[in-house]
Amino acid sequence: MQMRSSLGKVRGLGSTKSGVVHWWAQRITAVALVPLSIWFVIAAIGLVGADYGTFQDWISLHGNLVLLIAFTAVLFHHAQLGLQVVIEDYIHGEALKVASIVAVKFVAAMCTISIIFAALRVAFAG
Repeated sequence: MQMRSSLGKVRGLGSTKSGVVHWWAQRITAVALVPLSIWFVIAAIGLVGADYGTFQDWISLHGNLVLLIAFTAVLFHHAQLGLQVVIEDYIHGEALKVASIVAVKFVAAMCTISIIFAALRVAFAG
């Protein structure tokens, strides 16, 4: 016995169409954040008390800049994926749900772009 309606069968709609991709993306970003977060914490501790010149020298190293950009992109993507699930589960009005998801994605994108731009600006300033 199938639990889907005739209309659902015709449209091909079901829980497996987008939920699995979202679930995997959330898990992959979580796994990627483990080593990136460890690197970031160690780097931040190492830079405690450093002046701007020292920080600029540190971020100008190719590996540090790449890891910082990767950390930023993965962090905000993971955050917006998680917030999207919360919004979908707890906001019931369709218009408010869509507006909230769009707002979260926009803020995550703007934060990512802003941090990457700032890192590049510092790295290539001198």
